[in-house]
Amino acid sequence: MHVTAARTEDAIAPVRRTGVRDADGMAVASFVLGLLGLLVLNVFLGPFAIALAALALWRGTGRRGRAILGLGLGVADLVVLMAFMQVNDTVSWSF
Repeated sequence: MHVTAARTEDAIAPVRRTGVRDADGMAVASFVLGLLGLLVLNVFLGPFAIALAALALWRGTGRRGRAILGLGLGVADLVVLMAFMQVNDTVSWSF
C-alpha cells in the first residue's frame, strides 16, 4: 500500500479577486443610485452614491469612469435638493 500526501498546489484554493469585482459593482451602483437620485429621494441616494463612488475609486475599480460619473451625479443630487429647498423653503419638494 502506497500512501502519498496531497500536493500543495492542489490543496491551495485559487485566489479570487473579489476586491476589484466588488469595487466594479460599487462603481455601477453609485452611477445607478446617483441617476435615480435626480428623480426621487435625493437626500438619501445622493450621499450614498458619493460614498460608493469614493469607496470604488479607493479600491481601484476597473470602471473608473462610471465611478466618477456616480460621484458627479451624487453631488448633482445634493445640488438639485439645495435648489429646490431654496425655492420651496422646505426639505421636501414637489412640482
